Amino acid sequence: MALRIRSSPRWVVALTIAAGIAWTLRAAEPLPARLADAEFWRLITDVSELNGTFRSDNLVSNEVGMQTVIPELTRVAPRGRVYLGVGPEQNYTYIAALRPAMAFIVDVRRGNLDLQLMYKALFELSGDRAEFVSKLFSRPRPDGLDDAASARAIFAAFAPVPASEALYRSNLQAVLAQLTRTHALGLMPDDVSGITEVYHAFFEFGPEIQYSSTGRSGGRNQPTYVDLMTATDAGGEARSYLSSEDRFAFVKDLEARNMLVPIVGNFGGPRAIRRVGAYLRAHGATVSAFYLSNVEQYLRMDGLWPAFCANVSTLPLDGGSLFIRAVRGGQSGQPFGFGLASELGSMADETKDCRDEGWH
Repeated sequence: MALRIRSSPRWVVALTIAAGIAWTLRAAEPLPARLADAEFWRLITDVSELNGTFRSDNLVSNEVGMQTVIPELTRVAPRGRVYLGVGPEQNYTYIAALRPAMAFIVDVRRGNLDLQLMYKALFELSGDRAEFVSKLFSRPRPDGLDDAASARAIFAAFAPVPASEALYRSNLQAVLAQLTRTHALGLMPDDVSGITEVYHAFFEFGPEIQYSSTGRSGGRNQPTYVDLMTATDAGGEARSYLSSEDRFAFVKDLEARNMLVPIVGNFGGPRAIRRVGAYLRAHGATVSAFYLSNVEQYLRMDGLWPAFCANVSTLPLDGGSLFIRAVRGGQSGQPFGFGLASELGSMADETKDCRDEGWH
């Protein structure tokens, strides 16, 4: 069945496909162990689409039950592949579980790229989890926290510690310097103001920050950052990226090597996912998982789900490549009002009928 995107001129799609073919025709080389700073920024620029909009700032996830699928995810999806995702910090928890060689975070808003760059700098500037939490929320580090502390113990220690305006200002300057001087990334003025705005929200709301803290989208009984970091899977095991030094260190190392790449792109757009696919094929890489959150419902509302399906069909997939999605109807006993549960699906099986060659 031919798939059509009315909002995408044929010449745009043709050029995008041609660029992907040219990339793919190069001799396949393994994924690099690290990206040079200039290559990292060039990849972001070459793959990204124009800035889009969403109804909320989405600085924090509202999916407290996301860890329940991790045991099955890690059983089926092999390590050392490539992870794709969308949104804020929940990606780090999935990345810490899957241990990919490379990761791409694709989001329609450039604001999410700014959020991801803020996190990148904070990971790189922090020696351990306690220092990371201190920098993220601009609070002095309490005494007595060592590598063995649980995420619950870390946040309990920070609970009575007030935010520091002086720390906020010095940390913000360190974040911007890490990005623009150490890495020499070509941030636009809007990126600098966007990173500043995002970082101020974490300073203002602290570890109790929620999905709707910045006021652009409503909702009740949303999980806080603390709730998200101290949640467990169905068996009671804590798996958040702040649950252990080992999990934190893996994400930190990926960031330090520029192998976690934030991208601006619409899942149903003509460029971002396809160019990621071309890049991966050129390096002989395979997707392990694609975290979708609940983006599919918006793609269907906008008539873009067929385009998204066709885009995904251009990615290098096999039987171990999995969708991770959030669906309505949370777990029994779920205390949070959004009621989003996570489930897995086969990427290859669900996109096998899209036939990319018929998309125009």
